[in-house]
Formats: sequence, C-alpha cells, structure tokens
Amino acid sequence: MPIWINQSDGTQEIAVLLFNRFSNYCLANTVEPMRAANDALGRIAYRWRLLSLDGGPVTSSSGMQLMPDGKLSDMPGGDALFILPSYAYRTYGTPACLDALRAAAHRFETLAGLDAGSWLLAEAGLLNGYSATIHFDEFERFSERFPDVTAVRERWIVDRDRMSAGGATTAFELVQHLIASTHGAAVSIEIAGLFMQGDESAGARGVPTPGDRRVQRALTVMRGNLETPLSVSALARAAGCRQRDLEDRFRRAFGATPRTVYRQLRMAEALRLVRDGDLSIAEISLRCGYSDPSAFTRAFRATHGKAPRNMQA
Repeated sequence: MPIWINQSDGTQEIAVLLFNRFSNYCLANTVEPMRAANDALGRIAYRWRLLSLDGGPVTSSSGMQLMPDGKLSDMPGGDALFILPSYAYRTYGTPACLDALRAAAHRFETLAGLDAGSWLLAEAGLLNGYSATIHFDEFERFSERFPDVTAVRERWIVDRDRMSAGGATTAFELVQHLIASTHGAAVSIEIAGLFMQGDESAGARGVPTPGDRRVQRALTVMRGNLETPLSVSALARAAGCRQRDLEDRFRRAFGATPRTVYRQLRMAEALRLVRDGDLSIAEISLRCGYSDPSAFTRAFRATHGKAPRNMQA
C-alpha cells in the first residue's frame, strides 16, 4: 500500500492527466470523493490539479471543453498521478507521451491508470512486474498485448505504488478505498451516504457490498446506537452472525474491527455536532456515548487533532 500522506501539512497532492475524449463521469468520480472528504474532515486533506500533456484545453467524450491547470512536465510531482484517457486511448501512446509518463514516474509517489489508463502505463513499461486491471471490454487485448503485466479481472487494484481501475464507477470505489485507508471507515461511510452508495451500490474492497448484508445491518445498528454503544457480540446478533464472523467481514470491508469502525462513527457524529455549535461539550459527549466529558475530549483530540472547544464555530 503506498504512503499517501504528504508529511509537511497532511495534504495529499493529486494530479489528473486528461486526454481528448476523456470521460466526465470518470473524472467526477475521481475528484468528487476527495472534495467530499475535505468537507467531511473540515480541512484540505486533498488538493488536485487537472493536467494535459501540453497544457492546452481538452474536450471530453460528451463535447465539454476543459482548460487544465497546466501541463504534465511543469508539475513538480506529488502523491499520485491519475492517468485518464478513456476513449481513443490507443492513439495516445506516442513516443512523446510515453516519455512524459516515464519522467512523471520519478516525480510522483504513485501512478494510477483509470478506465483505459492502464494501457498507456503498460505501453510505457511502468506496469511491468505489477498486477493491474483495465475496462473489462479491453481486458483480453490488454492481457495479450502486455505479457509482463499480471492482468487481473478485478474492479480495481492497488499493487504497491501502482493502482488501476476499470471504469468510472470503479474509480469512485478506488478513491473511496484510499480515503478510508488514510482517514478511517467513518469518512468513507459518510461519503458513500452522500452519493447514495452502500446498500444498493456495487461495492469493492473498502466499500460494503450489496452481498454483505450483515455488514450493512451492523452499520445501521451502530448508527442507531451512538448514544448507548452496543457490544460487538450484540452487533453480531443484530447482524445475524457470530462475533468472529462479523469481525472478519469488517476487516475485509474496512481493514478495521467493528469496535474501531463504531468508534469512528461516534467521532464523526461528534465532529458534526461540534461544528453545528448548538450543544455543549457535555451534551455532545453523552450523545456520542461518553459519560465522561474528559474522556470524550481525549478521544476527540486523538481522532481530529484538536479539542472540541477549539473547533466550535
């Protein structure tokens, strides 16, 4: 798993490289979860720039023209570079483009191919020895064309400092997973709710899937019992499974135990109430399952980096 935190200020610097006929849908599904994470966290956790190879305008597949923030060669680097060619991607693998991608690989911590972006990364030799995926319509051609890449028919893949997602919806899933890995399951769950993902969505690792109703039931019970937290065994009974089974399901979905996710949900609600500014700290602590305001303040500071009084409007 790549290290995704810019240690200077905690802000992750992201660049998205666009080509003509890029997918608006895929672009929105890449940047909107990051925007939502910034809103949920109350700070700039993600900063992104849109780039093209020459810095000139690009036109989406639906005919919308976009003026990028600059050209790829002028970007000094960052935490991740997302490559988003979408349609006509096979025409973009020119020597100049591939050289630019190879140079960028030395400046960015992580490279990600979205939609058909894996094709360009593979042509540049930047996926050799890595596992990767691509839009399923191109999967067979991709696996045959690049034998040094381990092609895997997954919705998205993270392999060390390389990532790939096969389409627009899976780009959302990948970014949501990365947000959860850095900022916890509660932020991921809040973003899923904002975009009406979750029970009816096609999930992936890091996002509860429609097939895992027990995780969804447990989350529903958690949300309904923030003021009086239940034990993990009680959550398991409500979800219709054994405690160990529920713990395994949560680890697969979030990389965390039910107890940790529960605490994150309570702290997310605490942050919302603190920002609203309508309740005292003592009242907020009770609503979030803490009978002792001092213990609540310690937990809040450990989660959000500041005491609740310092975050009230």
